[in-house]
Amino acid sequence: MPSSSSRDRNVEDTYEAQNDQRLDELHSKIRTLRGVTTDIHADVESQNLLLDDSSDAFSSFTASLSDSARRANQAFGLGILGSFIVPYTSLTTPIGPGTPKQYRILVYSIGSVISLWVLWKILGWLFFSADPEPISTGNSYTL
Repeated sequence: MPSSSSRDRNVEDTYEAQNDQRLDELHSKIRTLRGVTTDIHADVESQNLLLDDSSDAFSSFTASLSDSARRANQAFGLGILGSFIVPYTSLTTPIGPGTPKQYRILVYSIGSVISLWVLWKILGWLFFSADPEPISTGNSYTL
């Protein structure tokens, strides 16, 4: 019976070797998965930082844009009330120094229309005159 016991021992050794080999393969796969997981975690962290920076930039841009819109509305004497644009002076009762006047818009509008009209007339006079001079080539052939 020593041969059956040694055969059982050989089978156990074979199974033990197979188990060790599979355990090593499993350990290798676990290390690979851990590396992938670590890379994913690092990528997620960097993307979170990028999103936070983008969010901060957009928040800053929104604040800057709303501040610019507020200053432009004050400069032109307009304020926004609901969905209607109303004169800024009607929103604030006291009119003090530094409060923009509405006639600025009117003056700027009339001035820009007059300036564009004068520019149109000057460019028309310079480039589009009524009698253009014929171009002579020096050869005058008549039939």
